[in-house]
Amino acid sequence: MFHSIVAGVIAAITGFASSFALVIAGFAAVGASDAQAASGLFALCLATGITCIALPIALRIPVSFAWSTPGAALLVSAAATTQQFGAAVGAFLVCGALIVIAGLWPAFGRLITSIPKPIAGAMLAGILFPICIAPVTAAVEQPAIAIPMVLAWLVLARLAPRWAVPAAMAVAVIGIAILAGPTVLEASAAPSLQFVPPIFDPAVIVGLGLPLFVVTMAGQNVPGFAVMKTFGYDVPPRPVLVTSGAASIASAFFGGHAINLAAITAAIMAGPESNPDPKRRWTATVAAGVSYLVLGVGAGLAAAIVHASPPIIITAVAGLALLGALVTSITGSLEEPSSRIAAISTFLVTASGIAVAGIGSAFWGLVVGGLMLVWLRARAPSS
Repeated sequence: MFHSIVAGVIAAITGFASSFALVIAGFAAVGASDAQAASGLFALCLATGITCIALPIALRIPVSFAWSTPGAALLVSAAATTQQFGAAVGAFLVCGALIVIAGLWPAFGRLITSIPKPIAGAMLAGILFPICIAPVTAAVEQPAIAIPMVLAWLVLARLAPRWAVPAAMAVAVIGIAILAGPTVLEASAAPSLQFVPPIFDPAVIVGLGLPLFVVTMAGQNVPGFAVMKTFGYDVPPRPVLVTSGAASIASAFFGGHAINLAAITAAIMAGPESNPDPKRRWTATVAAGVSYLVLGVGAGLAAAIVHASPPIIITAVAGLALLGALVTSITGSLEEPSSRIAAISTFLVTASGIAVAGIGSAFWGLVVGGLMLVWLRARAPSS
């Protein structure tokens, strides 16, 4: 039991520390105020914590949840789509509703997860690429903070990979405190949930809501199911998707973007290191859920740190955290030689950051990649 609790606490701290800055930066990119960003992070912590407690108790398996990190990366790149946070919240609500529908209507879920792997992977890579080059830019623009941060990440990436990103974040926080003054670390006001009236803008729903749904399903839920299967757990899709979708809807009203199955941190809790008995590992996810509820109290401080930081530093920390995801998405998108041109087209359009008719580049990347794939495959027999 003790090892399970420790595994759950470590998983929660790792998940929170490695991506909270990206989440807040994403909210700010689509028009959230500091208070709204803190509310959104607090809502995500509450939703993640509650789902990590409720479903494992009900199913007696270590199914765990997290906020959508690829979704947060999408928000960072979606500044051209909207600067009205209410419109972004409308897109979040649509995303949550689609996740619920995918759970209740299996055919719809299969349709979304059947998006060709090269296209889905290339779209995710295009979203992540501008973020993952930020450590390079930061090392030039803010060397006093960025270089020690990258060095800390490099050392821990070799010696204790699980703690590499949290260590980089800790170094960044110290640098920010030195740069902005120690008063930034004195922000201790308890976060509060702020209701954000949703605005349902069709262009934002298409340009942000649909890509958010796709990256959450393809980039988090599908790998999450796969991770659980490797540890011998056959996770029922319906309760997982309906629960995470409902939690996403609830958190969206207060600024949260999306909740999904955990993937990387799930391995910490579902593996034998958590507990030799597979039937008792679910206690680790309950411990993670309680930890997320506790960590949520620090949402106000987290928002203050991000607000005081040079934006490039926050993006650079996120870039270090997402390097593994970038490698995985690029590798997966280029596996099939026949699909490489379509995949690269998707990547380039998505990474460009363009917005056409108010619709962001992630959507257009899917469209262009899909059309290229159909066109090139249609020509293949006669070539």
